Amino acid sequence: MVDLDDVRRIVGERHVVDGAALSGRPQDFWVHTPTAALGLAKPKDVQELSAMLALCHQEDQPVIAEGGRTNLVGATQSTGETLLVSLERLNDIAAPDRQGMTVEVGAGAIIETIQQRCATDGLRFGLDFGARGSATLGGALSTNAGGFQALRYGVARDQVLGLECVLADGTVLSHLSSFVKDNTGYDLKHLFIGSEGTLGVITRAVLRLHPAPQSVNTALLAFETFEAVAETLGLMRRDLNGTLSSFEIMWAEFFHFNVDAVLNGRSPIEGRYPFYILCESEGFEAEADAALFETVVGRAIEDGLVADAVIAASSRQRQELWRIREDFEAEMQLFKTMIDFDVSLPVASMEAFVSEVERRLNEEVPGNLGLHVLGHLGDGNLHVTTGLATPEGKGEVRRLVYELISGYGGSISAEHGIGLAKRDYLHHSRTAAEIATMRALKQALDPKGILNPGKVI
Repeated sequence: MVDLDDVRRIVGERHVVDGAALSGRPQDFWVHTPTAALGLAKPKDVQELSAMLALCHQEDQPVIAEGGRTNLVGATQSTGETLLVSLERLNDIAAPDRQGMTVEVGAGAIIETIQQRCATDGLRFGLDFGARGSATLGGALSTNAGGFQALRYGVARDQVLGLECVLADGTVLSHLSSFVKDNTGYDLKHLFIGSEGTLGVITRAVLRLHPAPQSVNTALLAFETFEAVAETLGLMRRDLNGTLSSFEIMWAEFFHFNVDAVLNGRSPIEGRYPFYILCESEGFEAEADAALFETVVGRAIEDGLVADAVIAASSRQRQELWRIREDFEAEMQLFKTMIDFDVSLPVASMEAFVSEVERRLNEEVPGNLGLHVLGHLGDGNLHVTTGLATPEGKGEVRRLVYELISGYGGSISAEHGIGLAKRDYLHHSRTAAEIATMRALKQALDPKGILNPGKVI
């Protein structure tokens, strides 16, 4: 175990917090138990991080890199022997390259800050999700985060052109290329994106940007059948000329629960339907885009696909519609012991999967407090949440759902990572040969196992 005084000599006295001081801090946003750690170090640059990791490697010191501490899978859970590392001081954002449409960013930069900085230059950073105001770039890349606009811009790894990271022994790998075509051997950046800090610590990235849209059109659609939902997704992808950016699905139980909670029961759509879609397109010609959006929604109604619809007439109404999808305060109060799943499935399997989960829960876990289902339909990602009155039975619910995911050919993690919470269920989505290859990579890059030990595999 390292001596914190040696760490202080590398990063400075002011930038090391000892374990006793950390014990008053919650583990993360979701887990309110006290933080257990040897200490927390805050290097200012890649050189300090490299020196610190070299020291930790020499002393067999476990290290966990923290981001915004909003992860949902226990990916930064530590022990009293762990040295935590925050990259909050590596938060610089270079001036965006408007011609190349790229920007170089430190791993400690907040996602929303990156979005805002790029917007001032008329550019869009395509990654967006609910924790944008606290999540860091390093954390988002380490978990390969997805979010609301993956349908149009892709997930976190799709935003990255070049990457810099530090290996367990302090070796710095820096390949900050700013162009798409780079066929110079193995594309090493993809080893570290999505690896949750188990193979190396990401310090900097060159991000791909896009022209910032000048218009936004939002609608809430109601459907009688899931088949009509899927068909409407295809119609909008085709007929909106590539401007569809979000297509968020909500099953009725979640939708009406949240309408009651956040809008005092004032549903934007009268009546009750099995499925609701919040869709959004973003374009570059306000009047033409609005007209096209209205035409496409109208066509879906005329064709009998959409049962009812409301198009947001103002930014305030748009915000109200998004609150139904994004506000989870009431759900957290309802599900005293929350059990949530972030899964991916073929779109054609989603309805059957959800129906079977509901049936099995009611038969095998009759004390469940309901089933809320929503997600990013365009990229096959569902968020499935239930709850129990007490923690007993959580393992049974997890086993049930993950076994069903395996049977439907899905993934146990779409965008939240594996961490500790899903580690023991990884075999439902990866073969023994794949897991063995992951172990071989871990052994090659972190032979002493000091980086985020026990996570993922």
